[in-house]
Amino acid sequence: MSDPAVTRIGVAIDIPEPWGSALTRRRAEAGDPQAAWTPAHVTLLGPTEVAADALPAIEKHLEEIASAQPAFTVHLRGTGTFRPVTDVVFVALAQGISECELLAEAITRSEDVRRDTRFPYHPHVTVAQDVPAGALDAVFEDLAGFSARFEVASFTLFSHGGEGPWRPRRDFPLGS
Repeated sequence: MSDPAVTRIGVAIDIPEPWGSALTRRRAEAGDPQAAWTPAHVTLLGPTEVAADALPAIEKHLEEIASAQPAFTVHLRGTGTFRPVTDVVFVALAQGISECELLAEAITRSEDVRRDTRFPYHPHVTVAQDVPAGALDAVFEDLAGFSARFEVASFTLFSHGGEGPWRPRRDFPLGS
């Protein structure tokens, strides 16, 4: 991405400790190179290119969304997969699905955020992607009994310059 008039953003809910680092570590152990650049999270807006000069309006839009959504509980439990459509294993949400869906839908209502999606939105935490089938199977089995429950009090706008890790740009407290 070399056009300075365009930037890549994403919006996500970070997975708190101790679960975030444990899930990121398991992703790395599976051989998934994205683990080094992308900590465990629930995506609300996947990687999206936007006009750099639209960021203030996008941030204002995110403020409005966050202030209208009270904090909520997420319960991560067990594993799922998108195979055979895509080679992804994830930790599933047992609670907090509708809140994530509402946030994701509201974020894409911004005129400045245009994203063509290949698949319907499904909140989850990716723990292995585009690795050999045996590694996908192992992660699926290893985390089948995984469970974590936590309060979501904010979401984060991230930016990515094309190389290196995603960088947090700003947190948006819920219900503020």
